[in-house]
Amino acid sequence: QVQLVESGGGLVQAGGSLRLSCVASGPPFMFGAVGWFRQAPGKERDFIAAITWSSGSTTYADSVKGRFTIARDKARNTVYLQMNSLKPEDTAVYYCARGLIAATDQGRYQSWGQGTQVTVSS
Repeated sequence: QVQLVESGGGLVQAGGSLRLSCVASGPPFMFGAVGWFRQAPGKERDFIAAITWSSGSTTYADSVKGRFTIARDKARNTVYLQMNSLKPEDTAVYYCARGLIAATDQGRYQSWGQGTQVTVSS
């Protein structure tokens, strides 16, 4: 079974950047999709971005378009989330997940990481 581990979170000032990583242990991705979600305190977990592993095609939530970029490195079996122009409202725990398709619905994902905290100060 694929296990996902996120890293790269931390504290950053508004306007700054962070790059999150999602590494898969066990069988390599090879197919399907990887998505990023986030959950702020007291709120539901929301879709951010997803990438289809084979083609590299991507999809984004409107709230992060133009600021966040999702990419994959096949050799490293890793998916990245580059986050630029961060805002205080981006503060949340960020999760990566593995699914069969690049969906916005978290129910379409079968494996989840433990999450990494991102805090953006104003």
